[in-house]
Amino acid sequence: QVQLVESGGGLVVTGGSLRLSCAASESRFKINTMGWYRQAPGKQRDVVATITRGGTTNYADSVNGRFTISRDNAKNTVYLQMNSLKPEDTAVYYCNARAGLGLSEYTYWGQGTQVTVSS
Repeated sequence: QVQLVESGGGLVVTGGSLRLSCAASESRFKINTMGWYRQAPGKQRDVVATITRGGTTNYADSVNGRFTISRDNAKNTVYLQMNSLKPEDTAVYYCNARAGLGLSEYTYWGQGTQVTVSS
């Protein structure tokens, strides 16, 4: 099992910044693609950004240019730097990791961290 421990959420005003962190606890697994998803009240969970083990990134159009995803493979940690935050960025943010063990790959989720952007 891989546990993903998130931190860094909170309340910020429009235009502010926050940095989310997510650390994967299990070292036996090879952590492959990691990402951040978000879910606003009454809406589905959507991808925000992903990053491969090699550093290739992808962003949702709504955050491209404002958010930056990065990772530290040695620490099995992924980060999400969020700048120029807008009220529509308010959501619970979930860390996601695909972890390989042998020939199998598994998907894990963090517990979620609340991000609230006030207008």
